[in-house]
Amino acid sequence: MIEVVAGVIYKDNKFLIAQRNLKKAQGGLWEFPGGKVYKGESYENALAREIKEEFNANIEINEYKGEDIHHYPEKDIKLLFYKANLLSEKIELLEHEDYKWITKEEKDNSEFAEADKAVFDLI
Repeated sequence: MIEVVAGVIYKDNKFLIAQRNLKKAQGGLWEFPGGKVYKGESYENALAREIKEEFNANIEINEYKGEDIHHYPEKDIKLLFYKANLLSEKIELLEHEDYKWITKEEKDNSEFAEADKAVFDLI
């Protein structure tokens, strides 16, 4: 099972979602940003590292929100969600196609990766 962290990153009562790279698995779907946890790495450090690598941005992690195990045909993932605040003034798209800030009520306007859908029950 692959451990993955995702940030529910808040700003002005909205949270950040990112559109997956079209050349990667589930390309074009929306997700909460984050990524794989390396062996020996804490979940919080993994999330901060992934946000820096994907957006050249810094975050402040506030609290653990919950987790979900999702079974894809090719792999199983354990996705851990953390609430965080964006500390950087701007976001640079280094890996994703696009990003946007949405409210929970606007979630149905974007097609999410299956594993990321569980977060809406946690926030």
